[in-house]
This record gives sequence, structure tokens and C-alpha cells, in this order.
Amino acid sequence: MNTLRTGILMAALMGLFVAVGAAVGGTGGMLIAFCVAGAMNLFAYWNSDKVLLSMYGARQVDAASAPDLYRLVEQLASQAGLPMPKVFITENPQPNAFATGRDPDHAAVCVTTGLMAQVSREELAGVLAHELGHVKHRDTLIMTITAVMAGAISMLANFAFFMGGRDRNNPLGLVGMLVVMLVAPLAAVLVQAAISRSREYEADKAGAEITGRPLWLASALGRIEKAAHQIPNYPADANPATAHMFIINPLHGGFSGLFATHPATADRVARLRAMAGQPEVAAQRGPWG
Repeated sequence: MNTLRTGILMAALMGLFVAVGAAVGGTGGMLIAFCVAGAMNLFAYWNSDKVLLSMYGARQVDAASAPDLYRLVEQLASQAGLPMPKVFITENPQPNAFATGRDPDHAAVCVTTGLMAQVSREELAGVLAHELGHVKHRDTLIMTITAVMAGAISMLANFAFFMGGRDRNNPLGLVGMLVVMLVAPLAAVLVQAAISRSREYEADKAGAEITGRPLWLASALGRIEKAAHQIPNYPADANPATAHMFIINPLHGGFSGLFATHPATADRVARLRAMAGQPEVAAQRGPWG
């Protein structure tokens, strides 16, 4: 059901993009918009992982530089039937993690130093399995494309107002262009957020299946959620368009409700507890070596 919902939402995003392109310049504007979006998506397809990791100053580690983390990822990837992804660590006090890459053969998982310091090994396994769930479902590509499309719609909407609004022959007129400028980006953000929320539920389920211990991830989500509200993530605050890539929203004072890119943590924990068929049991506390 979530896969079908994602497909419908992506189709809605594409339809919105076509509508804004047509509003800007009719058929010609629509074709130009498609060309621009195509170029943006091609760039994102090949380079989004490098750009994202660079934004967060992530460094790649291996079995020699981070043996415990590397072996844990290796074990989980094997259990998930995935190729070994690249492993990165970013210096950031907020406990969090994300995955990136265009497909399982070109994937990377990245954890913050805050996550390594504040969760148990079991909780870390749950988080990493969640990120590998994103890789397995190719969510990183889906969410990159939706982010690019949402940005392109906002760009087109502004162009529609500043260019089309001045054209007296434009059938929409100034008021119509103002409506397009305000409504189209808002609708794009809502669709993007809905796609991200549905994919988080699927990744939670996949992560629980990979470890066979849903409560490990449930415990980690609660711990990360609490810490994320107290510890800032300055690179994420400077690049809010990347917030949906993290396991928990890294932003402070961001949108909530319909605008949230993540489901409510309480709902995610409840689903994981239901998978486990027992009350939540806290994993071993404290950092691991």
C-alpha cells in the first residue's frame, strides 16, 4: 500500500510540475521545464551522494579505522542480502544517521559521532538496519528525485510570477500568477513530505526484519528523538532540504503536522512494538566501543 501511495504521490508531483510549466509558457514552457528538470535529475542521480556527504563533512571509514562499526554494517548488509555499502562518519554531536546513493551497488550509510556516543550497540544495529532498508527499497533515489522536483516547481512558480505576471496576454493574469507562486511550492512540499513519511514506515519495517529485533530500533528512535530536540545540527539547519534523509528530523523549530518529513516518532515506535508482539523493552544504555 505504501509503495502504491508513493507512486501516486510522485505522479501528482509530476502533474503539478507539468501544470506550472504550462502556466508559465504554455506547451513551449512545459517542454523547457521538462528539459531543465531532466538535467537536474540527471545531476542528482549521479552526484547527489557526493554532494550530500560533502555538505556534512563526512569521512569514509573501513575495517581498519572503525572496525566495530564497519563489521556491524557488513553483518547487517549480509543479512539484508545487500552489497556492502560505503561507511561514513560525520563529526556532529546530534545522534542521527542517513543513507544515500542511487542504488544498492552505489550506496553509503553515514552516522554521526553523536549517535556512536549515545546509543547501545543493539540500538545502533537497529538504526543501521533502518538505513539499509532505505537502500534496499531504493528510497534514497526516490527522495532525491522528489526533492529535486519540489525545488524545480518552486523555481518555476517564481519564474511564472516575475515573468508571466507582467505579460498582459497571459490568461492567468497577475492574480493567477500570484496564486501559482504561492500554492504550487506549498503543494510540492506537502507531496514531498507525504512521500518521505511513507518511506520511513517501510524502512522501519525493513530494519526490524533485518535484525529480527524491532525493539532495538524502537528504543533508538526514542533516544534519538529526545536528543535531537536538545542538540542542534547546524549543517542540517543550513541545508533544510536534506532533513528528510535522516532517520529523525534533525531540524529545530521546523514545520510539523502536514509539513513534517517524518512520521510521529510515537507512531513509529508503536508499529515496531506491535511487530515485536510485546511491550517496549529498553536496550542496554550507554555508548559502545
